[in-house]
Amino acid sequence: MGHKELSFASQAAPALPGDRLDHVDTPALLVDLDAFEDNLGRVHTRVLQAGLKVRSHGKAHKSPAIAHRQLAAGATGICCQKVSEAEIFVEAGITDVLITNQIVGLRKVARVAALAARAKLGICVDHPIQVEQIGDAASRQGSHLDVLIEVDIGHQRCGISNAHQAIDLARTIQQYSPHLRFAGIHAFRGSAQHMRLPQERAAAVTSAVEKVRGIIHELEAAGFPCATITGGGTGTYMLEAGSSLYTEVQPGSYVLMDTDYAANTPEADSAPLRHALFGLCTVISVQEKHAVLDGGLKAFAVDHGLPRLQLPGWSVQTLSDEHTTIVPEAGAAPVKVGDKVRLIPSHCDPTVNLHDWLIAYRGQTVQEAWPVSARGALF
Repeated sequence: MGHKELSFASQAAPALPGDRLDHVDTPALLVDLDAFEDNLGRVHTRVLQAGLKVRSHGKAHKSPAIAHRQLAAGATGICCQKVSEAEIFVEAGITDVLITNQIVGLRKVARVAALAARAKLGICVDHPIQVEQIGDAASRQGSHLDVLIEVDIGHQRCGISNAHQAIDLARTIQQYSPHLRFAGIHAFRGSAQHMRLPQERAAAVTSAVEKVRGIIHELEAAGFPCATITGGGTGTYMLEAGSSLYTEVQPGSYVLMDTDYAANTPEADSAPLRHALFGLCTVISVQEKHAVLDGGLKAFAVDHGLPRLQLPGWSVQTLSDEHTTIVPEAGAAPVKVGDKVRLIPSHCDPTVNLHDWLIAYRGQTVQEAWPVSARGALF
């Protein structure tokens, strides 16, 4: 893409451009470029046509190669969750990053303040200590940051709960002007992304919009206009887009997808997104009643269930550290040692974090090897 890539990959890529898929070393993660590009184009087109911005969430893929493609497709910037993720994306040429998390600790805020001298950077807060720490660090560094107040809209994780708290935080942010700028509201409900029925998701977003609208009214009455209202995700992005409140949305898994998101019933006017991410494994042992693959818990996250095997008549039975055991139904075609099979991860984000590389392919040919540069960027 013409941008600097920063790779922390500890091993050589399992495949190179031009290799056939059956020559990819395993276990590996594959990205179907046709499905990836279709998902990217469909989501961005719908959001942009609705008049909102797309701020793609980099925590899903941790890959600057993908982030640059999202920006080229119209994203205004990216999100991430950790300071170290932001550092890696900025080093790779991403110039607009929102850390959708609370940053606490003097070493962390010093790094954020230094990074803000190199890129447009935003953070989220829900407590005065967070504001004070980043405000002091930015003042010392001479840098400038956007600060968004996080509102808890039902996820029961981070975020303030009422307008009084929001106004107090906005006043604290104002005390550190010009180094800190109150930029608006962050309102994200992760649990709503995985509500299976459209009416459940719609009710969750409607409730969130009502709460956020009330807090914004109080903030603006106190002299704090909210230029940005950001949130939403792959499961609800068009609900936020149609809310007449949100100004940008933060889909992340949409370019890759997984079995958990695929379990959602789509809205009537929305076709399901395509699976673009696949684990590739090799059959390393065949026994009388089962076979064994060469990737296990160190290749697939299972917090949302077992990966789904793409092999007719066979299913995943168990995973251990380095193995997946698969079993056949009656009449299933046999497998043999050396066969390669694909599995669809149940949760793309933590699965990607287990791998150094994403192997992008079209048809049966590898096109590119993308380093997962922010793998393990946890602090």
